[in-house]
This record gives sequence, structure tokens and C-alpha cells, in this order.
Amino acid sequence: MNAPARPRILVSCIGNIFLGDDGFGCEVARALAEMNLSPETQVIDFGIRAFDLAFALLEPYQTIILVDTIARGSQPGTIYVLQPAVDAAATSGPEIFDPHSMDPARLLRLAQTLGEITAEIYIVGCEPLDFGEELEGRMGLSQPVRAAVPEAATAVIDLIHRAVPQLDNSAVLEA
Repeated sequence: MNAPARPRILVSCIGNIFLGDDGFGCEVARALAEMNLSPETQVIDFGIRAFDLAFALLEPYQTIILVDTIARGSQPGTIYVLQPAVDAAATSGPEIFDPHSMDPARLLRLAQTLGEITAEIYIVGCEPLDFGEELEGRMGLSQPVRAAVPEAATAVIDLIHRAVPQLDNSAVLEA
């Protein structure tokens, strides 16, 4: 009897479901949970638990895929697949970290203050439309961001295939 494979790929979904499009990562986690991913892959909805995620970035994964909203000035719902240079995220001085407003770059800087990141890091991001009223927020994703969830899940699957090329498609996404 073989022991289950230790996950080598972490898909970490980030977001706050009470702030409109910021809940994007949580919705992608839900979409991925409906798929039958291989034991090589672990999907965790970190929500707003930035410190937990910072420590997870230090674990000995081969690949970590962060899923979050990223405002880069394109049309809402645009999906980005980025590979940040982890060294470029290194902190150059003290910074106060707010665990409730952590973007991927700040998250990487926080993790680097705690230890060494050895995994390859990718970001699957979505251009947001809005996060709701400043003091009230908003439940649910905007239409363009909701429509982008399947594309983001496909981008995550593509990154899993790239990270573990020796596995065939059936092993990455079991039927």
C-alpha cells in the first residue's frame, strides 16, 4: 500500500468575501474544490489570514500559486499570470504589516522576513471592478470578475501542468 503523495504544489487563494471583488480568490478555491486535483496539489482558501499564508510560503513546496485580485489598470475581469522575482520582493526596511490588506508583493516581503522561500511562486490575478463602499463593503463578485473565475481556474491547472510536467493530464486532474 502506497502512502499518499505529499503535496508539492500549494494553490493559495486569498481574499475577503465581504469586500466585493476581493473575494475572487475564495471563489476560485471553490471552483477548484469541485475538480478532482491530484494528491500532488493542495488548495487552501486562506481568506484574509495573511500571517498563516506567510508561514505556508516557507514550507518545502515545489510550486506555490497565489490567487488574488490585482489592480493593474486593465479591464475588470482581466486575468494575469505572473511570476514575481522573489528576491525583488525582499524588504529594504521595516514595514508595518496589516494582515487584512495584504497584496501578494507585501505578503512575499513578510514571508521573507520570517525565513527563506524555496518554492517557485506564481500569481494568478484578476483585475477587480470594485470592492464596495469603503465602510460597508459588498457581498459577491461583480459580473466581469465572476465571469473570470473559470478562466482563472484553467490558468491554475495550466500552472500545475507546467510545475509537474512528468505527470500526465489524468494525474493532475483525475477523472
